[in-house]
Amino acid sequence: MHIAVARQRKDASPWQGEVGAQRRVRVEHAVHVGATRCVARKATLARTNVSVMRAAMARRAKDWWRQAEVDLAFSRHALAGGYYDWACFAAQQAAEKGLKAVYEHMGNEAWGHSVTQLLEGLSDFVKADEEQLDRARQLDKLYITTRYPNGLPAGAPADFFTREEAERAIAHAEAILEFCRGALSR
Repeated sequence: MHIAVARQRKDASPWQGEVGAQRRVRVEHAVHVGATRCVARKATLARTNVSVMRAAMARRAKDWWRQAEVDLAFSRHALAGGYYDWACFAAQQAAEKGLKAVYEHMGNEAWGHSVTQLLEGLSDFVKADEEQLDRARQLDKLYITTRYPNGLPAGAPADFFTREEAERAIAHAEAILEFCRGALSR
């Protein structure tokens, strides 16, 4: 009898029977308590002084900008070392992070990796011309293909990217960072 009960419990779902009901109650209680804490946290955040939040975001803008500059420097270093795929990717990252610095400077937070979408999203604050958008589109093409072999028909990204492509990517990133520098000075 004892063996049959053990076998039955092994095959049964842990959520069935009396023990399962107790588990369900504990989980439901934990979810309710967690949701209550979440609502309380949101209410506390809503009462937070907006100017304090904007000041904190402005400080983070400096961090985003610093990392954009470091990524651009790495891009140049990778170019000099013949790592053209990484030079292209780091250039894309520099532009992305420079644009995120602008968002933070404005008191907003940006999500995503598309340089084009980030640039277009700033249109209410600062308008990018078509040439800047073309640069952004070129950089967006480098986000996946520079890192993942399955982003290309065959071969590794290291086998595909050329010095000229890396130089062009760096030039595009420099132009977008110059655009960002102007927006950050507002």
